[in-house]
Amino acid sequence: MLDFLLTTAIKLALLAPPILMALTVHEAAHAWVASRCGDQTARLAGRISLNPLRHLDPAGTLVFFVTAWFGSGIGWAKPVPVDWRNLGHPRRDLALISASGPVVNLVCAALLALALNLLIQMGAFAGAGLVMFYLGQLLVFGVQVNTILAFFNLLPLPPLDGSGIVTGLLPPRAAASYHAFSRYGFAILLALIFLPQVIHGFPDVIHWLVITPARALMAWLLPML
Repeated sequence: MLDFLLTTAIKLALLAPPILMALTVHEAAHAWVASRCGDQTARLAGRISLNPLRHLDPAGTLVFFVTAWFGSGIGWAKPVPVDWRNLGHPRRDLALISASGPVVNLVCAALLALALNLLIQMGAFAGAGLVMFYLGQLLVFGVQVNTILAFFNLLPLPPLDGSGIVTGLLPPRAAASYHAFSRYGFAILLALIFLPQVIHGFPDVIHWLVITPARALMAWLLPML
């Protein structure tokens, strides 16, 4: 029992910082780009912030921790409120706001990978103690979490960012029809996440479209591992 509690505490200490950071910068990026595009709704709601408590969704954060525990790491935070009537170019701006979260996560993954590769080249982990080992693991998890979160959010399913990008790129009539589909998006998303785990042979779309390309990118970002 003591071993289990210790292992759990260590894993939480490794997972919590990168998960909270990835979700926070993701949502803050949405809010900042929305503000730059003319809609101050998110800014007035305090969402241009690096305080994780302003962004976390209890269910999405729990799913993130559970899936990260088993090696993937997919989840969501509270949606950033956007009033499209305040946007100068609604369709274009909606696509930019939606894309900003995944883009920032990919930038973070690249920066964390660069830091880790530089530390490895400098020999910082050779015979390193517990603190440096913890730092190295945090950087690895940071790359993993940011990369997977980016690819996950690019899925074209409401309420993920990919749906906002698609809506912004489609002609108005097609966008309206696609938006009407949003009422089913969350249920489909949950089914795609959990059904492959409980139904043998159910297509693992998340693995094909998220985990596989994310791992390919991570292999390129972290060639030394």
